[in-house]
Amino acid sequence: MTTTTQILLPGDTIPTSSLPKPSTTSNTSKPKPLTLGPHLLYTPPSTLHPTTPGLLQSDPRKNALWLEPTSSTSRYLPSLNDLVIATVHHSSTDTYHCLLTPYTSPATLPQLAFEGATKKTRPQLVPGSIVYARLSSVSKHMDPEIECVHPSTGKSEGLGELKGGMVFDVSIGLCRRLMMVKAREEGGVAVLEEMAEKFGARFEVAVGRNGRVWVRGESVKITVAVGRALAMVDEGNLGVDEQVKLVKQIMKGV
Repeated sequence: MTTTTQILLPGDTIPTSSLPKPSTTSNTSKPKPLTLGPHLLYTPPSTLHPTTPGLLQSDPRKNALWLEPTSSTSRYLPSLNDLVIATVHHSSTDTYHCLLTPYTSPATLPQLAFEGATKKTRPQLVPGSIVYARLSSVSKHMDPEIECVHPSTGKSEGLGELKGGMVFDVSIGLCRRLMMVKAREEGGVAVLEEMAEKFGARFEVAVGRNGRVWVRGESVKITVAVGRALAMVDEGNLGVDEQVKLVKQIMKGV
């Protein structure tokens, strides 16, 4: 179960008392190593600092610790292996230059970083194309690099160009909650489940850690309805019960 401990500012030192206390299944089993999530900086040997204002949250079951930005306008900071939704800005000889947000440097996307791509079969992306990608390289000295293929398997595994649909901007916090395995129980987000299961709305969704959600519904009305619902949940910080009522209202007009 996720717990919120305190509000922190950049430069604060996270006390050891705020670290999760993992439970073991037996007396002989070892606890899981501490997993640090976004917006936390580790300084050896044992110091942790936040890199942005936010709520310090922990999950003792997973022995995980992360920072949830307090503002819906928090700037996205690229992190290794993040899944992101990027917009192609322009291309050079062997690389596409893609925007993760309007405020960060373009990320580079090698034109062969797609499943089965060769110089003859590589996708022909134009400015404005949308791709679902993984951050493969992050450095403060270089622009981030993204890829649309798993480096181990060579498969796309859901990554690649996103055709059709619409992209909606939401908070980074909502995107993180949407990407949880149990979004309803752990993240408190039930809006997509309600629209799909109780009202039979058919749509596809891709969620990026950079505060962007791509939606393609069976019709334009469904696409807009899903995007509108997500925006209202985000802006109103609605709980599960409020989300259920919201979905009923929105689906009446579809």
